[in-house]
Amino acid sequence: MRLPVAVPPARHETCASYLARLASLHGLDPRELWHLVSTPRPGTSRRNIIPDRLAEITGRPPGRLGLALPQLRRPEPDWQAWRHQSQPRCPRCDARHDGGPVTRLLPHHRYVCTRHRYWIGPPDAGQPATPLGPELAGIVSAQWRHLRLLRRYGTALTYDAVLTGFLICGHLRDYQPAGWDTAWHRWDHRAQILIPAGTESTRFSASRIFAAAYPEAVDLAAIIGYPRWRALAAGDAGQRRQFIAEIGRRLGQPGYQPPDDGDAIAHWIDYDSWHPPSRPRTTYPQTRDYGAPRLAATSQQSLQRQERSALFFRVHRHGGNVILHHRHIQPVLIRDWSPKMDGITATIWASRTTLPLGRHDHPGIAES
Repeated sequence: MRLPVAVPPARHETCASYLARLASLHGLDPRELWHLVSTPRPGTSRRNIIPDRLAEITGRPPGRLGLALPQLRRPEPDWQAWRHQSQPRCPRCDARHDGGPVTRLLPHHRYVCTRHRYWIGPPDAGQPATPLGPELAGIVSAQWRHLRLLRRYGTALTYDAVLTGFLICGHLRDYQPAGWDTAWHRWDHRAQILIPAGTESTRFSASRIFAAAYPEAVDLAAIIGYPRWRALAAGDAGQRRQFIAEIGRRLGQPGYQPPDDGDAIAHWIDYDSWHPPSRPRTTYPQTRDYGAPRLAATSQQSLQRQERSALFFRVHRHGGNVILHHRHIQPVLIRDWSPKMDGITATIWASRTTLPLGRHDHPGIAES
């Protein structure tokens, strides 16, 4: 059977999204169409798309479909380079695709549509893409710098470094150590544009809080991900001093020295810099959306968490707490070698201190 309306898939579109658009344009039941082009996956309720069947009904060769639909690529993509959760992209990019909403699976390094200047950010409950006006040009520029880091360092190091940058920014904003006013003012200025005071109930999105800190997170990633600087951070006391001086310069804080009980930067130096980069905890094929005919609805728990974050931000007007509690940074907040803590509050505290947290075998650091 060949469908009469030729509908191309969008780039990085999920199979469920593409089939839903095909069904809508042809007046078909999406599940009926899904069963037509797939086969049951043994032992599960999920189904595997058969590329040849989809090619037959769309008139598009399997190879061409695979270029657009990550699930159909052969060999499979490196799923650790992709987000595990599908999301909308830029509305202007999606507007030219007929048949309904387009849902895409994006790689970890895509936070901004640089063509149309929209923040698409990490997935968030009910999060729409956010237009970035001229006053937020620094966020768009940060995406270009992020892509340059990807070319230099590769997927794994860049992923770890940018999330670590967000983690450090979250701590600096939440705990407000003395002397970091320049960075706070930048974050507050962007947050005021993205979520004006008094509009939190309608404009708040945790993803927009990440947008406010994105330029500094990428600046930090440039040094955290650079193998030479990582080696200095993991080296002897003199080498660590070189790293500390450089990271202070990058954050506009010359003369920076970690406090006696440490901070998020010192914690990364002592506990994390000498380990391999942390990787995503979940990949798309492990989720309930993979092989399902429709996307899972946003859970009530996620919506309630969003409401609590909006209320906190309305009262305090700073987003460090929002970043630190968001699942987007969990791979670098709770690393494979992190000591087990009792609850999220203790875990966040542990990620910003150099006080003894348990045994760690850094060759240059005495065991506690």
